[in-house]
Amino acid sequence: MLELNKTYNTSWQEGYNNIPDKYIDLIITSPPYNLGGKFHTGNTRYNKAYNTYDDNLPEEKYQIQQIEFLDACYDKLKDSGSLFYNHKPRIKNGVCTHPLEWILKSKFILKQEIIWKNRSQNFDKIRFYPFTERIYWLVKNPKTKLFNKVGLSDIWEFKNYKRHPIHKATFPIDLPLTILKCFQDAEIICDPYMGIGTTAKAVIQLNKEENKNINYIGYEIDKEYCQLANLINYKSI
Repeated sequence: MLELNKTYNTSWQEGYNNIPDKYIDLIITSPPYNLGGKFHTGNTRYNKAYNTYDDNLPEEKYQIQQIEFLDACYDKLKDSGSLFYNHKPRIKNGVCTHPLEWILKSKFILKQEIIWKNRSQNFDKIRFYPFTERIYWLVKNPKTKLFNKVGLSDIWEFKNYKRHPIHKATFPIDLPLTILKCFQDAEIICDPYMGIGTTAKAVIQLNKEENKNINYIGYEIDKEYCQLANLINYKSI
């Protein structure tokens, strides 16, 4: 039975089996980027027995997986639903690969491309410093609208924030909060790559600030991250 306001320690593939089609109002997520190596799931100062995950799939296989993921999100969204998909152009072996290469092969309609100026710490002098990522607003219906309550342009920059000591690749809470505030009628939010629960935390915070009753569902394959994500509920009581 599907329980709301919980992050499940499983993959999105398994999790989506328990969600009816056309059930979710809004998906906010950021998948692994396939940057080409092994990356820590923890920090040695806090967890000496940390693991690594392999983020180095053959590019063709990665893109096929991402199309499958996007199409699955499409099926789970209501006809009026939206997906905000955070990714970035990646440079591997001297070649830049853009997320639009696979996004445009999915079922989705591209509504808008947002530039997130996050000032990443890549200072390799063989190219101009890559300081941005992308957030793609993807929809099923071209008539889908948002209400720009926050008054932002399509270039976003948030205040500096401290990286989490366990999970180094979290996006700032202002990112999902900004999106949530522009979809006042959304009732069911999903993050299929929940991590340590940033999207869940944003939902809980908005519920408190605006006396709303938004619900979320999350999926996370890392057990430690999932435990941290579910602690958010208890800390928020």
